[in-house]
Amino acid sequence: MLIDCGEGTQSQLRRYKVRFQDIQHIFISHLHGDHFFGLPGLIATFRLLGRHHPLHVYGPQGMKDAVMGMLLAGQTHIDYPLFFHEVDTRVPQVLFEDQGLIVRTFPLNHRVPTQGFVFEQKAGPRHIRRSMIAETLPKYAYDLLKSGRDYISEQGDCYSAEAYTKAGTPTRKYAFCSDTQYDAKIVPHIQGVDLLYHESTFLNTELSLAKKTGHSTAEQAGMIASMARVETLLLGHFSTRYPSTDVFATEAKLHFDRVLCAYEGMELSL
Repeated sequence: MLIDCGEGTQSQLRRYKVRFQDIQHIFISHLHGDHFFGLPGLIATFRLLGRHHPLHVYGPQGMKDAVMGMLLAGQTHIDYPLFFHEVDTRVPQVLFEDQGLIVRTFPLNHRVPTQGFVFEQKAGPRHIRRSMIAETLPKYAYDLLKSGRDYISEQGDCYSAEAYTKAGTPTRKYAFCSDTQYDAKIVPHIQGVDLLYHESTFLNTELSLAKKTGHSTAEQAGMIASMARVETLLLGHFSTRYPSTDVFATEAKLHFDRVLCAYEGMELSL
């Protein structure tokens, strides 16, 4: 999966050794150039690399026309399955779900239609306490127990999931709030996530400029993280007018303690 595609997307993917063929779903927050201008080139590169499996792109309404217009202007022919899923960014919804992951979207408050995302890794199956089971049970019995349901044998013996299993991998959540001005309405959508990425383009000295341009300050991002009771706040989208990102963390910590500043190539484990 990939979130947003700026102009340097391809070079960054290569730099950090991300396998192009592993990307099956791309989520675009909004149609400002620094968030999607790299998408047409990436789509074209997939073709040059001989891609055959489908690519799904999720983004605001108007995305397909914008991307296909650039591809047509360059006479770029796409010969693999390409699906655009245009989203009404005003309505929270589930965009994607499989056995292990759910991707939800919610509205952000920016100058153009913009959406945030929550990526939720589903809880893993429960683990069997095999040392407690003296006999060999049929496969479907283990499947029942791992799904949290009790198993009753033909002899009437009851194996309760609570007693004979232990919890599996816990749910983990990552929320991505790209360009947005301060808006407490997003708090219910990101409540309790393990990691919140929230833009902090400006410091509070430029509060009026942040509001005018539809962006947030670091202090406002800290306020959102505190209200949502997230585990960790990751700041990003810094204006280049500031020589260091340390001041952003300092400002956000006025309201929230666990703050990190994003940088290129950063890897985090939840």
